[in-house]
Amino acid sequence: MPKYLIIGNSAGGIGAAEAIRELDATGSLAIVSDEAFPAYSRPLISEYLAGETSIQKMLYRPEGFYSKNSIRALLGKRALRIDLERHCVELDDGGGLDFEKLLLATGGVPFVPSIDGKWRRGVYTFTTLRDAQQIEQHLAEARRAVVIGGGLIGISATEALAHRGLAVTVVELKDRILNVLLDEKAAAIAQAAVTGAGVRVVVNATVKSITGRPGDNDVVGGVLLDSGEAIECDIVIVAIGVVPRTDLVAGTGITVNRGVVVDRFMETSEPGVYACGDVAEAYDFIFDGNRVVPIWPNAYIGGRIAGRNMAGVPTEYKGGTSMNSLKYFGLSIVSAGVVGGLESGNGYEVVVGGGLDGSPYRKIVVQNNRIVGMTFVDDIERSGVVLGLMREKVDVEALKEAIVGDEFGFAVLPSDLRLARFGLKNSSRLPVQEQTICQAGDVDGLSD
Repeated sequence: MPKYLIIGNSAGGIGAAEAIRELDATGSLAIVSDEAFPAYSRPLISEYLAGETSIQKMLYRPEGFYSKNSIRALLGKRALRIDLERHCVELDDGGGLDFEKLLLATGGVPFVPSIDGKWRRGVYTFTTLRDAQQIEQHLAEARRAVVIGGGLIGISATEALAHRGLAVTVVELKDRILNVLLDEKAAAIAQAAVTGAGVRVVVNATVKSITGRPGDNDVVGGVLLDSGEAIECDIVIVAIGVVPRTDLVAGTGITVNRGVVVDRFMETSEPGVYACGDVAEAYDFIFDGNRVVPIWPNAYIGGRIAGRNMAGVPTEYKGGTSMNSLKYFGLSIVSAGVVGGLESGNGYEVVVGGGLDGSPYRKIVVQNNRIVGMTFVDDIERSGVVLGLMREKVDVEALKEAIVGDEFGFAVLPSDLRLARFGLKNSSRLPVQEQTICQAGDVDGLSD
C-alpha cells in the first residue's frame, strides 16, 4: 500500500512528490496518470506543434526522476473512483491502489459544447501533448484551420498553426480575444498583433455546426457560424476553456464548488485527502477567498504545500492569484489579479500609462491604495516588482502614477521598501548581481 498516492503527473503532482521526498525519503509513493508520458511542460505544447521544440526538451524533470526518488509511476492508467471507506482508488485496468494520504492533482478537461458535427475527423482539443501529436499527424493534408475560442489556449494554438503555414480563422464568442485576461485597450493591441500575422479574427460569433468535406462527410470540411457565414477548413480546434476534473470525487462527499474546495493547507473536506492545481479551489490573496486559478506556478506551489502537509509538516498556503505571462506573435503581455474589465463598476481605481501611438500599455487597478490588478503590454520588465507590491499589500498612494510611468523599476521604490525586502541598512550592500537585476525590474522585488 502506498503511503502517499498522487493522482496526476503534471506541475502539482510533481511539486507534491518533491516536497514529500524532501521530508520523507522512505515512505512509499505512487503517481497515477492517464497520460503515458513522463511529466512534461504543458505550456510548451504550442511550441511542439509549431515545430520549435521536441518531447525531450519538454520534459519537466530529467530521465530517471521517478527511480531516483523511489516513485512508482503508473503512467497511461486512469483513476476511475475513490473509495474513502477502504482508502482505495480504482483504476481503469481493473486494479486498485490503497493509500494513507491522497492528493488529487487531476487538472482540468477541455470544455466541448454540443456543436453539430463535432464527431468528424479533424476536430481536436489542445490541452495535452497527445492532442498536439494528433494535430501534427493531420497537418500534411491541411491548409486551413478554424480555432473556436480566442482565449489563452486558442491563441497559442493559432500561433502554432500559423507558424506551420496554415490559414487560420479564430472565432470568439465575446467582443474581443483574450477577454478574460485583458481589457478592451490591451485586447485591441493583442488582436492587432494577431491579425498582423495574417490571422482572421471573428468576434461576437459562435460556430453553429462543423460540416463535412465534399466527397467525404466524415472528415472536416468547414464550419457554419450563427451569422450564416460558411468558412472552409481542414482542421477545427475547440479551445473554449478548461473545467476542473472533479468526476473522480463524485459521490464521495468531498466538498466541490467549481473545483474541489481546499483549506489553507490544501486539504479537502475529507481528512487525509488533498487537492492542488487546476482541479482545486484554493485561496486567492487578491480576492481574499477561494477560487479556481488554473495556472502552472500556482499548481506547483500548491502541490508543494500539499506534499509537506501530507508528510506531516504543517505548512500554510499563502495564496496565489491569476497571473499570466504570454508572448504571442511577438507581443509580450503580463496580467494578474483583477483584469479583463472586472474593475468596471466595482469601486476600483484604474491608473493607466502609455498605450498611445504604439507605445507600451501599462495599467494597474487599485483598491484602498493597494494594487489588486495589473496589465502590461509590450513592456513587462516591471511586472515582477508590481506583483510583489500586490502580494505584500503595499500602500501605493504616492506611487500610483510612477508605477505606470516610463522610468518605474525596483530602484524607484522608496528606500524603506527596498531595504525591507533585503533586511539591509543600505542598498549599496547588495551584491552587484542583485543590484543589477533589481534595477532592471526582472525579479519580484517584494515577495518570496
